[in-house]
Amino acid sequence: MAHDKAPKEFLPLNCAVVTVSDTRTEANDTSGQLLAERLEKAGHKLADRAIVVDDIYQIRAVVSRLIAADDIQVILMTGGTGFTRRDNTPEAVTPLLDKEISGFGELFRQLSFNDIGTSTIQSRAIAGMANECLVFCMPGSNNACATAWDQIIEAQISNQTRPCNFVGELKLNLPK
Repeated sequence: MAHDKAPKEFLPLNCAVVTVSDTRTEANDTSGQLLAERLEKAGHKLADRAIVVDDIYQIRAVVSRLIAADDIQVILMTGGTGFTRRDNTPEAVTPLLDKEISGFGELFRQLSFNDIGTSTIQSRAIAGMANECLVFCMPGSNNACATAWDQIIEAQISNQTRPCNFVGELKLNLPK
């Protein structure tokens, strides 16, 4: 199959940022703010933002609402992916996914090894597709969010990335 090599016009996506935390507020949610700023700088739209406590059912409620929304193509989640008793993001999100993107967690941990060494094995970063919406779940630290966005997510949600990206798999009924 031949790939179209002609440059495509950038397609901005509607993104939601969800912070999973028992302690963060709008005033101190630095990782959520980092993701919001980076996605807007890349040309995407911050269409929704939420902070939810680390409770499986409350996380599922927020993510389910966003997945079902006609105008959300990407959900960036920060927090709750560690190995403590209160880290529940993977358990909350995984049942909602139609397909998992195993490579995201694998690549994230490989990249994180350079910064945090073997502690990266405690990261349970995951990603997947649900209702033609991408969901990326990453740790809550600013460094982890920067690594995930800068080295993986930004390129994969750009329709200009070659040889492939996820944009063609997303619901693209963007609001006018």
